[in-house]
Amino acid sequence: MLNENIRAIRKSKGLSQEELAIKLNVVRQTISKWEQGLSVPDSAMLLSLSEVLETSVSVLLGESVTEVRENELKVISEKLEIINLQLAMNREAKRKKLQLFFILLCTIIVFVFILLARFDSPYLDWDYSDPERAVVGVAFHAFEWIFVRVSPLLFIGSIAGLIINRKNNTGSSL
Repeated sequence: MLNENIRAIRKSKGLSQEELAIKLNVVRQTISKWEQGLSVPDSAMLLSLSEVLETSVSVLLGESVTEVRENELKVISEKLEIINLQLAMNREAKRKKLQLFFILLCTIIVFVFILLARFDSPYLDWDYSDPERAVVGVAFHAFEWIFVRVSPLLFIGSIAGLIINRKNNTGSSL
């Protein structure tokens, strides 16, 4: 709702995102993120935005201007709290997806290592006089060679990503 109101009021005033950004002393991408609903302005910026767009904060948040100033501030704070909770939920969902990705990557790496160890490079015993078998053997050997050299780095990176992801989560919940 806030994102749609910012876009509609900005356009009704004939301002581009760049022009509005200049008036608010922010970058154009900030305005774009607000209008896409990817972020929200903080309370101070919301007041500046209402001044630049010559409208009340209540109108920006989607309410009619019939309440007194005290109630307006209460409503604004409640709306901002809801928006902040929604953003926090989105961040938590992204964090969980990233954590799942790292766990899945570690699992796949371990599984492929187990498979490679179990089959012990059977292509080395193949008869390479057959061209198709030679191509498959070389491709398999190339995969194994690259995998054995790259996957430990990916594995360590995934573990580090899990640790950093967990630290960021505990740090943000304090």
